[in-house]
Amino acid sequence: MILDYAARSGEPAAVKSVKGNAIDIHLHGAPRLRTDDLLMLDDGTLVEVVAAPEPLLEARAADVSALARLAWHLGDRHIAVQLLPNRIRVQREAAVEALLAALGAKVTPIDAPFEPEGGAYAPQATHDHGHHHDHGHVHDAHCGHDHSHDHAHDHSHAHHGHNHD
Repeated sequence: MILDYAARSGEPAAVKSVKGNAIDIHLHGAPRLRTDDLLMLDDGTLVEVVAAPEPLLEARAADVSALARLAWHLGDRHIAVQLLPNRIRVQREAAVEALLAALGAKVTPIDAPFEPEGGAYAPQATHDHGHHHDHGHVHDAHCGHDHSHDHAHDHSHAHHGHNHD
């Protein structure tokens, strides 16, 4: 499933898989889905989650101290931020773009997957290889029952053919 940030953020959603199958997602505890997460459908089928490209702003700063200052100002405003080694990504909004520019950032509009930090109070899932999570309930649109599924994540980042930057 290729999903944008909003669809991966834990709210119940009706989505379509890459093959066009309708899937209702109901997750317990509002976990945020990330690229390479696997969900198990009621029929046992595993579905891979991939972050969809979406309109973002990429901000760069003169040095790491200036980049940290940008991150602080965005966090102070409760703006979801994706931290990368030499840049920050946020969802594209005119007010945020103006703020970043006023703080001296070099801002570039881009389209890319958005995988922001979870924050101190967000459910945290480590992404070690071979770990297990109870992501709650995911079912095909034609199923009508409710229960949880435990499943394993296989996070080999080399075989998917997509970039995690």
